[in-house]
Amino acid sequence: MWLSDTQKVGVGLTAFGCALIGLGVILFFDAGLIAIGNILFLAGMSMIIGVQKTLYFFTRRDKLRGSIALFAGFCLVLIKWSIVGILLESFGFLNLFGDFFPVAINFLRTLPLIGRFLSMPGIRQVVDRIGGYPSQYPV
Repeated sequence: MWLSDTQKVGVGLTAFGCALIGLGVILFFDAGLIAIGNILFLAGMSMIIGVQKTLYFFTRRDKLRGSIALFAGFCLVLIKWSIVGILLESFGFLNLFGDFFPVAINFLRTLPLIGRFLSMPGIRQVVDRIGGYPSQYPV
């Protein structure tokens, strides 16, 4: 495997953090689950790419708006404003990781079951728009 042991633990923490955030949203915006998920997500990110690169990623000038929104959402969740905090975190997450969506969609298209699902007629247009594929219509 091409991941070190620390990075494997980081992937697990990040996945578990995302699962807890999702569970917190499903359970009527439970602030405790969302806060623990946020902490695990950040810890996992720093274990995957390292603390210095994580700090650099969040403090880059072009990512600053997303970082401020994400951390403001973290703070709002900690003071039990879960709904507003999750909305602000979602905005920050999209600003920070929006460039990664085409790469993730291309990877998902190569998987057997998910790739077939993403190729269905109604879903393909939405996925192509998210993935940044050019329109198939002539200009």
